[in-house]
Amino acid sequence: MDTVHVAITRIAKPGCEKDFERALIKFFSHTADFPGSLGAQLIRPMPGSEDRKYGIMRSFVDKKQQEAFYQSDAFAEWVETVQPLVEDDYERKPLHGLEAFFDDPSLAIHPPKWKMAIVTWLGVWPTVFVVSQLIGPLIKPIPAIAATGLVTLVVVILLTWAVMPGLIKLLHPWLKPVPADT
Repeated sequence: MDTVHVAITRIAKPGCEKDFERALIKFFSHTADFPGSLGAQLIRPMPGSEDRKYGIMRSFVDKKQQEAFYQSDAFAEWVETVQPLVEDDYERKPLHGLEAFFDDPSLAIHPPKWKMAIVTWLGVWPTVFVVSQLIGPLIKPIPAIAATGLVTLVVVILLTWAVMPGLIKLLHPWLKPVPADT
């Protein structure tokens, strides 16, 4: 069984952001028990930004279930329902692990996996160390599983909204594919 992760991006029309979010949450509820669906997540634009681009992450048990979902009447109805609330059509692409962090339109294509692994390690290692040092003493009294969950929650939040975007910006020239000689 090969779990499949898919990202869809949609840009809400100005003033339609709340209606889009409500429709999406309703759609999530309606399709939560779709065969082979492992869940969905909404990634909102940063608060206070002018960005209206939403990320929708879905996971499926395998490629067959993913295709069944995107060919379903439920998905077709969803696309039709939100059409008045969004700009353009949706973009759908499969994610393979680290690629989710490297979804930068200026890169054109994802960097090689070895570069993504190095940059991710450069983000994870110091973030885990710093978070563990800062909150480790405060969470010693709680059970290890809960403490680990709390540390990893803080690490993931920092990686997603601060560390990885910063590293990708800093290392952009190295990550960007070298143009082939013509």
